[in-house]
Amino acid sequence: MKKSSIVLVLAFVGAFAATAHAADEGVFINTGDLKWGDAPPVLPKGAKIAVLNGDPFKPGQYTLRLSLPANYKLPPHWHTLTENLTIVSGTVYIGMGDKAVAKDAHEVKTGGYHYLRAKQHHSASTKSATVVQVSGEGPFDIVHCHYGAMGLRYAVAASL
Repeated sequence: MKKSSIVLVLAFVGAFAATAHAADEGVFINTGDLKWGDAPPVLPKGAKIAVLNGDPFKPGQYTLRLSLPANYKLPPHWHTLTENLTIVSGTVYIGMGDKAVAKDAHEVKTGGYHYLRAKQHHSASTKSATVVQVSGEGPFDIVHCHYGAMGLRYAVAASL
């Protein structure tokens, strides 16, 4: 199938600036101090995002958290760059490939870790509320495997 690419650039306006800041002594953030906001529209509704360090939408290292509600589904997609996922709470089900097949998904529980290489096709879902920490090299993007789920290609940009 011929793949087209449509680039949609999404801008955030400083909503997470108080949380994500670089300081000579490092970054110290307690759970209660996280500044959660709605995730960009490239993700299905219901997800929340908090940036812990860096700017995921620019070149360089970043760390963010995604809060996913119960029964959340992220259709098959891939990222241009690698990702490191750590499950902070709950359980995420990660399917590999171009189709989201629940019975074949890998269950990653609280404290679990998953490394996603660049361009590795995958999907994700939850059964209960789950928080996932994502870290990697920016800029973060999402390329959906199937047109119609939410679009084709999204390059996500932000000003934090």
